[in-house]
Amino acid sequence: MVMQQYLLTYTGVVFALYLHHIIRAIEVPLDPNIQNELPQPPTITKQSVKDYIVDPRDNIFIDCEAKGNPIPTFSWTRNGKFFNVAKDPKVSMQRRSGTLVIDFRGGGRPEDYEGEYQCSARNEYGTALSSKILLQVSRSPLWPKEHLDLVEIDEGSPLTLKCNPPPGLPPPVVFWMSSSMEPIHQDKRVSQGQNGDLYFSNVMLQDAQTDYSCNARFHFTHTIQQKNPYTLKIQTTRGVMETTPSFMYPYGTSSNQIVLRGVDLLLECIASGVPAPDIMWHKKGGELPTDKTKLENFNKALRITNVSEEDSGEYFCLASNKMGSIRHTISVRVKAAPYWLDEPQNLILAPAEDGRLVCRANGNPKPTIQWLVNGEPIESAPPNPSREVAGDTIVFRDTQIGSSAVYQCNASNEHGYLLANAFVSVLDVPPRILSPRNQLIKVIQYNRTRLDCPFFGSPIPTLRWFKNGQGSALDGENYQRHENGSLEINMARKEDQGIYTCVATNILGKAENQVRLEIKDPTRIVRGPEDLTVKRGSLVRLDCRIKHDSTLKLTVTWLKDDTPLYIGNRMKKEDDGLIIYGVAEKDQGDYTCVASTELDKDSAKAFLTVLAVVSAPTNRMTALPKERPERPRDLELTDLAERSVRLTWIPGDDNNSPITDYVVQFEEDKFQPGLWHNHSRYPGSVNSAVLRLSPYVNYQFRVIAVNEVGSSLPSLPSERYHTIGASPEINPTGVQGAGTQKNNMEITWTPLNATQAYGPNLRYIVKWRQRDTRESWSNETVRTTRHVVWNTPIYVPYEIKVQAENDFGRAPEPDIIIGYSGEDLPSVPRYFRIRQPNLETITLEWGHPEHPNGILTGYNLRYQAFNGTKTGRTLVETFSPNQTRFTLQRTDPISRYRFFLRARTQVGDGESIVEESPAPLNEAYTKNHVDIATQGWFIGLMCAIALLVLILLIVCFIKRSRGGKYPVREKVEVLDHEDHKVDDPSFDYSDEDNKEPPGSHTSLDGTIKQESDDSLVDYGEGGEGQFNEDGSFIGQYTVKKDKEETEGNESSEATSPVNAIYSLA
Repeated sequence: MVMQQYLLTYTGVVFALYLHHIIRAIEVPLDPNIQNELPQPPTITKQSVKDYIVDPRDNIFIDCEAKGNPIPTFSWTRNGKFFNVAKDPKVSMQRRSGTLVIDFRGGGRPEDYEGEYQCSARNEYGTALSSKILLQVSRSPLWPKEHLDLVEIDEGSPLTLKCNPPPGLPPPVVFWMSSSMEPIHQDKRVSQGQNGDLYFSNVMLQDAQTDYSCNARFHFTHTIQQKNPYTLKIQTTRGVMETTPSFMYPYGTSSNQIVLRGVDLLLECIASGVPAPDIMWHKKGGELPTDKTKLENFNKALRITNVSEEDSGEYFCLASNKMGSIRHTISVRVKAAPYWLDEPQNLILAPAEDGRLVCRANGNPKPTIQWLVNGEPIESAPPNPSREVAGDTIVFRDTQIGSSAVYQCNASNEHGYLLANAFVSVLDVPPRILSPRNQLIKVIQYNRTRLDCPFFGSPIPTLRWFKNGQGSALDGENYQRHENGSLEINMARKEDQGIYTCVATNILGKAENQVRLEIKDPTRIVRGPEDLTVKRGSLVRLDCRIKHDSTLKLTVTWLKDDTPLYIGNRMKKEDDGLIIYGVAEKDQGDYTCVASTELDKDSAKAFLTVLAVVSAPTNRMTALPKERPERPRDLELTDLAERSVRLTWIPGDDNNSPITDYVVQFEEDKFQPGLWHNHSRYPGSVNSAVLRLSPYVNYQFRVIAVNEVGSSLPSLPSERYHTIGASPEINPTGVQGAGTQKNNMEITWTPLNATQAYGPNLRYIVKWRQRDTRESWSNETVRTTRHVVWNTPIYVPYEIKVQAENDFGRAPEPDIIIGYSGEDLPSVPRYFRIRQPNLETITLEWGHPEHPNGILTGYNLRYQAFNGTKTGRTLVETFSPNQTRFTLQRTDPISRYRFFLRARTQVGDGESIVEESPAPLNEAYTKNHVDIATQGWFIGLMCAIALLVLILLIVCFIKRSRGGKYPVREKVEVLDHEDHKVDDPSFDYSDEDNKEPPGSHTSLDGTIKQESDDSLVDYGEGGEGQFNEDGSFIGQYTVKKDKEETEGNESSEATSPVNAIYSLA
């Protein structure tokens, strides 16, 4: 039996060592220069959601982006078959991306492109797959036409009004209103169920005062469809009989409900009765989970958020009124789509190294695991002797160059699936040092410091540190080497100054770098300001003598009441203090001297009291002078305990001013040796006190006496007392998580001080995971006050915990803090619509970006007017992130506008979406120009011309009747010579001349004009008004050609004053 236990223990140790060996893998640095040089199989970085519903009014974008070296190429399948993008003119792929763009500006039906899409990204080292994306087009069907009869019902009876909304995609939001769009008041008697129906526990006469119409609001179109209203006619009785409750929904005494893990469970009970029943909820055999339970709809609905397996069981609702009660039992079973326990991660190995990919998922029913390699089932892939598949694990042994590939793990059950890509890359890279060469590190003496030497190579190099060219590697209690290459010096001393060399070595070569360490003296205030009480108008000097390292630049600043002090005419700042001339009451307060260098700082504080000047009373005896007290002496420590000690001292002389307070200070020699801190304050009547102590601190105490004149010199220090260690009792405060780049999150915190560390080797366990993913925690143990998480998705929430730990143990479990990874530029707004309701305004509407990639800070709109080739100046508008509508007041009704809209985050502006306003309506010109035919001067001119023609006709008639000839031709020639107004010199009243040629007409001056084939009508698309190049409107004054052909000599040109004036021109 003992031998069997030994064999089991030995086997377990060997297996653990083997797992440790194969788990350790190479991490490629984030340095872009290195990543661009190393070969890398494809990795999917962005893809659309699995269930993708799109707006039929917009172009379709199906995201697929990937990285790799060489840059991957992309291909798509649709419904499991190769999708040839090149054959469809409406479909294209974005440059350097696999994102599909389906453009409907040239026509087409979005419904024709519904289906299941999957993207592949491949290069010579493997193929990565996106999830299967089910593309569906949003639908907003109309409500079927139906005739609703008058609903007649007795007062006090229950009633259900059916809604039956049209099935939309996504389903519409249902609500009830009257036909006059007044909301229906709901309470425990009248309420809407989850199925959309309206339930009346009992009908009352007041319910007939309105009608009831079910409304459905559709998400994408933002339209509301209204069903024909129900009208109630209530039959009254002398008295409404009270009744016991009865369930309207669900029916019967029991029912079953299945819910998926992680979603919300919604249980509903609606009961009838007079009076209206009250609903209460219970769980058999247990309590309702109070932290995630919510009652809704007047207690008729029970919602349990983020359901887990523990929420399975039997729930019952109890409906009761004064006539009785009934119950309905709902049996709830929780199923689960697959969720990750261990998601496979990318694996980078050196030749001949071992490794493994693990894919563990859970669900209900338990999911099946399928492995693929480069998008093909692993069973049909070419054999690989270094690869062994064991269920949810693939083990690689003795890998070689050329074995790189992308592996897919598919975990699926009847409720869904998970797909993860993880590549295996085999690299051989000589060592590289990633830090800048010949760094200079400065540190204050006795402080902790770290010399960084990040490195990379494959196989993983070994790293050693040397000092001043010595032949042996550094070792000892004062040095601590980290796996990332850093050398930590716990307490920097003068003898630690020098040149340090780090050397990284593997079988392919070695690399080295040097770091020079300089030890600097600390900055100390050797004589600081002391508490003073002075009379108004006197001179005050506040001391601040400083000792610091001469090679560091010193800066001295003064604070008053913890705010920067303004040095006015009454003050003088000197090298060793501050002088205040003519002290006033406003000068009273705390004064702090702060001495700082680039590496450290020190401060000292004192309180200045200003007394008003009062006339001294007449007295023959002169009061004794008051001075500061003498310092206490003979300090003694007794009653030594783990967390306390009694300190006793002998007071000094009070110098004619009673001692009011004693200040006890302490100093410790581990974290800040030589620096004194205030511990506690006691009344001047005591000379002994029990001091509360922290674990693992080497204490030394001193006491300062205080009277109204000031403070005494500190007493001589007591003997030291070292408390025993313990695990920390508190965790760091001020924990924050925020991205400094779009692919990282920096976690920072305020560290514990010397009295909070409680033990040696204080360190911090940093844990993080994405919120609401249920993934396992990632963790890292650090000794600094920050940790950077890389390769994070853009702007996602993370749960963060920072726990303190020392050699005695860990602090209590810390609280979870929510942080966010880095932001990026937002995508374009989801849609951008331009409407022109009238000639004075243009209305713009847009949707929020589909991928904000951070907190939206607003929108930028640039726009400019244009008319043909002429453009106006560019104008800029900025909007808040909640504003998605803007109305532009036009400066003129003819010009069009070009708009450039982009969303903005803290990182900057995203890509612009560009749209133009539609062309103005034909009526634009006529509404803003006066009709010439209605002007008085024009009417008068036409009447004069008509009178002149009438006189000419009468003269001609008289001449003819006398047989004479009227020399019209000569007259016309003279008029033409003088006025240049007649185009045709032939003008005669003979019968032959009076015959108009086809297609011509006679102007008022007798000139015959031929119609041109290039008339303005022909350029106007069927006679409609158009704009010419310079933007002027020409269509209003043209006459349709077909009208001239049908009317002939009776055309409108012979009578219209507008056409008459054009014929004269």
